[in-house]
Amino acid sequence: MTMTMSTDVTVKLDDRVRLISAVLALTSFPDTVQAKRPHGTHIHARMTRKNLAEHSQHPAVLDLEMLLAKGAPLEAIYTLALLVRLDEGKLTTKAPAWLPPDWAAHLVDFYQTSGVIAWWQSDADSWMRATEEATQMFGAVQFKPFLSKFLGDFPERLTFIPNISYPTERELALKFGGEYICIVPPRIAWGESPPWPFNEDPAHIYRALLASTGHMMMLNFLREHESEISLEGKKPLPLTDQFMSMNPTWAEQFTYLFVASAVAMFLEDHYNRKEADAFILMERRVTGLEVLPAAITVYRRYLREVEEGNYKNILDAIPTFSRQLRVAHRMIKL
Repeated sequence: MTMTMSTDVTVKLDDRVRLISAVLALTSFPDTVQAKRPHGTHIHARMTRKNLAEHSQHPAVLDLEMLLAKGAPLEAIYTLALLVRLDEGKLTTKAPAWLPPDWAAHLVDFYQTSGVIAWWQSDADSWMRATEEATQMFGAVQFKPFLSKFLGDFPERLTFIPNISYPTERELALKFGGEYICIVPPRIAWGESPPWPFNEDPAHIYRALLASTGHMMMLNFLREHESEISLEGKKPLPLTDQFMSMNPTWAEQFTYLFVASAVAMFLEDHYNRKEADAFILMERRVTGLEVLPAAITVYRRYLREVEEGNYKNILDAIPTFSRQLRVAHRMIKL
C-alpha cells in the first residue's frame, strides 16, 4: 500500500489577524513603509485603506498609532490581538502595562461598526484564492523533520496565514498557544507592479516560513540553553563589520547565519538549486554575508553527523562551529 505524505503546515485565515491588519491600514504605517521602500501592494490592501478611510480616527486606529509611535513590535501587537475575544471585547489574559486602556474593546468596536466584515465578505474570493494558492504550494513538503535536526523535536504546530493586507513588505512570526504562526504577504514584485500570486513563487513561501519561524525558534533555543554554551562556543564568527553592526550579539549573529544556511539548504533539497543559489547571492549582496557558502558547508557536515547519530542537536556542534566555519571559509576562497 502506498502512503501519501502531506505537509505539516496548516494554512488558514484568522479574523483577529485580518482585523489588526485592517486597522494598521488606516494608520501612518503604510505611508511610512512606502517612503522607505516603495513597492506595489495587493489590491485588497489598497482598497482596505479606501473603503475604511472614514474610520481613520476610530479609537482602535489611534491606539495602534500610539503603540507604533512608542516602538511596540508588530509581533507583540499581533500576538495580543490573538488574545482578544471578538464576541466579548476583552483580552483572555491580563493586559500588559504598555497597552492603551480599553484597547481590546476599541478593537472589537472597530470590528463591529467599521464595515470591515462586510468588506471581507465582498472580497472573499481574494482571501480564498490566497489560502488555496499557499496550500497548493506546500503540497507534501514537511518542515518539522528538518528543523528538529537542529533544535530537537517540538510539539508545536506550524501555521501559515497568507496576508493580502498589511504589512505588505514583511512576514511576522508568532508563538501562540501550541502553534508557531507565520503571517506572510505575497512576494513583492518590481517597482509598482502588483505582488506575485502565492502559487507562482513557492521559494517565497518556503523561505518566509522557515526564516521567520526558524529565527524565533533558534533565538529562543539559545536563550533557554545559554548556560550550556561555553565561551569556546561563543568565539567570534568571521563576519564583516557591516553584518555585525546589524546583528551585534553573538546569539543574533549565530541565529541569522543558521537561518540563512537553513533556507538555502531547504530550497536546494525541496525546490531547486537555482533558487538556492539566487537566495545565497542576494544575502551576500544585501547583508555582506560572504561567509554564507562556508556556513552551508559546515551545516551540511552537521546534518551528516546527525544522521550518523553523533549529534543530538545544535548544542553539540556549537563548541567547534566558529573554527569549522573559518576553515571552510578559507578553503572556499582558495
